[in-house]
Amino acid sequence: MKRIATNKKARYEYAVVEKIEAGIALMGTEVKSLREGKVTITDTYALVEGDQLILRGLHISPYSHTSQQDIEPRRDRKLLLHKKEIRRMIGKIREKGLTLVPLCLYFNERGLVKVELALARGKKTYDKRRAIKDRDMARDLGRELKDKR
Repeated sequence: MKRIATNKKARYEYAVVEKIEAGIALMGTEVKSLREGKVTITDTYALVEGDQLILRGLHISPYSHTSQQDIEPRRDRKLLLHKKEIRRMIGKIREKGLTLVPLCLYFNERGLVKVELALARGKKTYDKRRAIKDRDMARDLGRELKDKR
């Protein structure tokens, strides 16, 4: 598994309830651009349109070594899941307060682009403060242990 991009902001903003792996429908030179690492996943989210899931806000920069520049970098991309999984995700999204947020984008063992989606619930401000406090405490503890060695 070769990681392309990670959404660090998602784990800070949301509490992950469940994870799911999905494929993405890409066009032309977008895969080559992903291999170069020219992608931004920060403000990306998934939504329901009809009976399918759409990934909105994923920015894939145009491939540098092509003359074909007609692909929109921020276009909506269809998520590839089995129909049973799509229906289950749609049912869960319709619950109050749950959303689908991408955590990371990667190439699997076969070289296909996959996205790890999280069914997540938004964190409150005090939860975010607690996460910062825990992270700082862990960092300080690590420093102290390193100094004792």
